[in-house]
Amino acid sequence: MWLLLLVLLGLIFLYRRYRHSLILENLTDKHVFITGCDSGFGNLLARQLDKRGIKVLAGCLTDKGAEDLKKATSSRVQTVPLDVTNTQSVVAAVKWASDIVGDKGIWGLVNNAGVGIPSNATEWMTKEDFFKIINVNLLGVVDMTIHFLPLIRKARGRVVNVASIAGRLTMCPGGYCLSKYGVESFSDSLRA
Repeated sequence: MWLLLLVLLGLIFLYRRYRHSLILENLTDKHVFITGCDSGFGNLLARQLDKRGIKVLAGCLTDKGAEDLKKATSSRVQTVPLDVTNTQSVVAAVKWASDIVGDKGIWGLVNNAGVGIPSNATEWMTKEDFFKIINVNLLGVVDMTIHFLPLIRKARGRVVNVASIAGRLTMCPGGYCLSKYGVESFSDSLRA
């Protein structure tokens, strides 16, 4: 019985040591740009990275979302108005981020912005309904990535495209699953 307990404690110790070795050091001089920070995953990620000491550049669709995020975080988090469906907005965000990071570049781009509505039975939807979702969830990811790649290359950074299980398994009607399949495919082509 005692031997089993010692083995279990030893395994727990080794596992914790392994997990600790995965923690990256010296993150305070890194910049991460996140889209869709008004609420949800983007907002939570911005807060978590702020706690870790990373400088966060947060793209928010609304002024209220930006204000709420600024109130909940430190001065390491800076916000910019961003509509991923508008190329001029994306270009303005790239210029803004470039002015902030200078020659350091962007260590991470997190394409998180997304919508799931409108969603209904296919026969009740129009082409515009599909386009609204695809424009944000897929074309916004492509536009952001293309425009931010020079800054990402400067820092030898990474692109994280937020998809979902709907990118592998069609679970709902409408353009959501369609757009997430596209994000999976774009991510695979970018990786290759």
